[in-house]
Amino acid sequence: MTVPGIAAEKRVAALAAADLVEDGMRVGLGTGTTVAELVPALGRRRPAITCVATSPATAELAVAQGLDVRPFSDIDRLDLAIDGADQVDPAGWLVKGGGGAHTRERIVAAAADRFVVIVSSDKPVDRLHAPVPLELLAFGLAATLHALPGTTRRDAPPTPDGGILADFHGDVADPARLAEWLDSVPGVVSHGLFPPSMVSTVLVARGSEVEVRQIA
Repeated sequence: MTVPGIAAEKRVAALAAADLVEDGMRVGLGTGTTVAELVPALGRRRPAITCVATSPATAELAVAQGLDVRPFSDIDRLDLAIDGADQVDPAGWLVKGGGGAHTRERIVAAAADRFVVIVSSDKPVDRLHAPVPLELLAFGLAATLHALPGTTRRDAPPTPDGGILADFHGDVADPARLAEWLDSVPGVVSHGLFPPSMVSTVLVARGSEVEVRQIA
């Protein structure tokens, strides 16, 4: 599909997700190009919601759209979180973090009663593949990279929380096993593998239609 077609699908998925937002909700807003379509859609409706954002860019956009954005410090639960994904496999495993916000995205998704993923038709895959984004501690960085064969550091500024962005380029055939291993490596703050147990629904835009995948 052409780039304009994919951009249109992102808008379709975002509009479908915006319809799930109701007055009184506490809503987590993800990061990326599809969420960048969601936020203006919410801004046009101006629902009476409280938002938390997973990146400064999303927070700035949401504030500019007139949404009530709060720090994610005193809010302990969210009704709904909406975010995009880089890859979605048939079981509902996700690869996220192409934009470098996966640590905050994971925290927000885990705190939500429902986590809705919005993607265009190029994101579903038969099986996940590299790269898998990582956030690493700056302390001991060389030692951490040595423990992660095939991992390269990104040429990018630190995350808002001071982490270093990197990408794992190894085998992703067994995402559960890989996630367990990455969790065990000291120095890995977080990784971009999100399990199906975290995902409620995936909205896949195909042209002007939306395919609804119920995951958990």
